[in-house]
Amino acid sequence: MAIITIYQGASGSGEELAQAVAQSLGYSCIGREVLVEASLRYGIPQAQLNEITEKEPNWWQRFLQDLNPYRLALQAAFCEIAEVNTGIVYHGHLGHELVPHFKHVVKVLLTAPMEMRIQQIRERRKLNETGARRYVEEVDKARTRRLMALFGVDWSVPSRYDLVVNMGRMSITAAKQLIVETAHLPDYQATPASKQAFVDFALAARVHAVLVTSAGLPRSRLDIKAAGGKIAVSGTIPNWVSEHSVVAKIKQIPGVNGVTANLVNSPDMGVSEWS
Repeated sequence: MAIITIYQGASGSGEELAQAVAQSLGYSCIGREVLVEASLRYGIPQAQLNEITEKEPNWWQRFLQDLNPYRLALQAAFCEIAEVNTGIVYHGHLGHELVPHFKHVVKVLLTAPMEMRIQQIRERRKLNETGARRYVEEVDKARTRRLMALFGVDWSVPSRYDLVVNMGRMSITAAKQLIVETAHLPDYQATPASKQAFVDFALAARVHAVLVTSAGLPRSRLDIKAAGGKIAVSGTIPNWVSEHSVVAKIKQIPGVNGVTANLVNSPDMGVSEWS
């Protein structure tokens, strides 16, 4: 599988560009809605997942307490989507942080001059210049806080991406060609090692998501490692949860063919429920 993620700020033509790249490569094009839909199987209410991925900043106070289950559910869902497609192009503001820099992953940041972004928002949202500027600034700040809370990173750091494309100087057609040619470079071709690394990462993400969204386990502090279908889990779990029950749950997850555990019960962990 090959993975391309395209991130843009509060304007631009990211979706249009992603669709053009996907069509050229014969890949599937996915966005936030597909990711949220795939995440629902982990038991997090859709309303809360929508809050996590929406553009408005009013989610902040409500989800300050613990974003780990949401991050893991989105991560596991993203991996599942990638595993069942020969290639995907994701457009949105989360995808670039949901998988590491594997060899067959191309991460693209779209940028543009502020005045160009403001003009695009004016046209799309029927705002005056002052309102459009405020919208762009507020969305950028909200996404910065959101991604810092979810992943502990600053999305605007160029080194987090393989390509930074200035849409103020490049047409969608030219940007598509640049991304497609990059995806064809030997540097970004999957190898047996990178494929296995992704499979291991995806299985670990799935196991972790299942555990932290299970009753009684959301506040557990777990380290999950996967290698060739074998899972190693360590960390702390609530006093009323047994290591045996955790291992049994892991063994039920497709793709797992062995589990080793080193878990410690902690009486200080409280129960967390979705609300």
